[in-house]
Amino acid sequence: MCNLYSLSKGQKAIRELTRAMKDATRNLPPLPAIFPDVLAPVIRNTSEGERELTLMRWGMPGPPQFGGAPVTNIRNTNSPYWRRWLSTANRCLVPATSFCEWQDTGA
Repeated sequence: MCNLYSLSKGQKAIRELTRAMKDATRNLPPLPAIFPDVLAPVIRNTSEGERELTLMRWGMPGPPQFGGAPVTNIRNTNSPYWRRWLSTANRCLVPATSFCEWQDTGA
């Protein structure tokens, strides 16, 4: 995923599209700029098996040897560090209406 995305759809639209049964986000405003390490809405399965719209920190906890900064692009899924995060229990859906990939243009 990218390091900047936005979400302009409301809670009702997200719940209807994803068939989320629970909503823990309270009053969710439009989010024009979502960056790593910021709370953002996701849909996940609860331990009871229900789909829930909730807020979670954007990014995965990075490896300690690299400072532990949040990571949003995981390229080596064979790395022992990432294996524990790849199970079905840790998956979620990230709703987005647009995204932007940073590119160094040299300007």
